[in-house]
Amino acid sequence: MDRKAHWENIYQTKLLTEVSWYQPQPSFSFELIEKYSKGKDAKIIDVGGGDSFLVDKLLEEGYTDLTVLDISAKAIERAQERLGSRADRVKWICSDISELNPTEQYDIWYDRAAFHFMTSEQDVEAYKKRLIEATCAGSILIVGTFSENGPTKCSGIEIHQYSEKDLKETFSPEFELLDLINIDHTTPFGTLQNFNFGIFRRL
Repeated sequence: MDRKAHWENIYQTKLLTEVSWYQPQPSFSFELIEKYSKGKDAKIIDVGGGDSFLVDKLLEEGYTDLTVLDISAKAIERAQERLGSRADRVKWICSDISELNPTEQYDIWYDRAAFHFMTSEQDVEAYKKRLIEATCAGSILIVGTFSENGPTKCSGIEIHQYSEKDLKETFSPEFELLDLINIDHTTPFGTLQNFNFGIFRRL
């Protein structure tokens, strides 16, 4: 499957409120970043951020070093249009995460529901390679995936469910698990999606 073509089609044909991951208020995501960031100048990357409102919230709260990565140029374009002149305060990267060539190291690598689309061993290894290149000792990884009680597909694509044990094994030995939070996300359609959010520190 051509991942980029798939996601470009999603963002070209569906409104923000018509996708399952839509959140009008990204409170949970923001609270995690606020808890683990060491200041408003923390270097933060939102992996698979699309046109979510998380970057809006971070800007409103005074964060100054923000990067949003997404495979879809249309998703980034929609976010930029919404932000207007504020978009200039964000670094935007249009890339498949497995093909990223990091030029910076981030204090916080935040990923809400992108990693679980990495379903092959090759994709997982490529993702982890980029993650390691883009972080350093003390960096925080926050990764949200569908749990073993969550969906098996999203947007018509198979995903990989992750238990706490799975997440620990996947990101060791470079990262230590600090916390695991299980949470339900209510979609715009009234259904529940169960997530495991792993919070890790780079060793």
